[in-house]
Amino acid sequence: MADISNAELEVLGVLWQKNPISANDIIEQLNQEREWHEKTVKTLLNRLVKKGAIGFEKEQRRYLYFPLIEQAKYQEQASESLIQRLFSGRVSPLVAGFAKHNQLQKEDIDSLKQLIQDWEKDHD
Repeated sequence: MADISNAELEVLGVLWQKNPISANDIIEQLNQEREWHEKTVKTLLNRLVKKGAIGFEKEQRRYLYFPLIEQAKYQEQASESLIQRLFSGRVSPLVAGFAKHNQLQKEDIDSLKQLIQDWEKDHD
């Protein structure tokens, strides 16, 4: 999968929430958080199309955009890439870093425990 910038990811995030959607509707959604220029968003849409992350269909005089990659699949691949690049493929240093700086909440710990239990059942 091609590298997707943070700005492109914000645009893609809008498409994961609602699609197909026009460029103007994407701009309107993005502008709820901070101001985006129309030209910037259209450039990002073109880049995402070229990267194969989104597609479009023409409806009368406008284009409607939709994601070609699933959010969960992208998150999985991006997570694996991050862990590989920063932690040599090991997850424990990442989790330990969060724990060390008290950034894990009880819900996180409960989820991690459940994941470990499920993994142990599947790999015994």
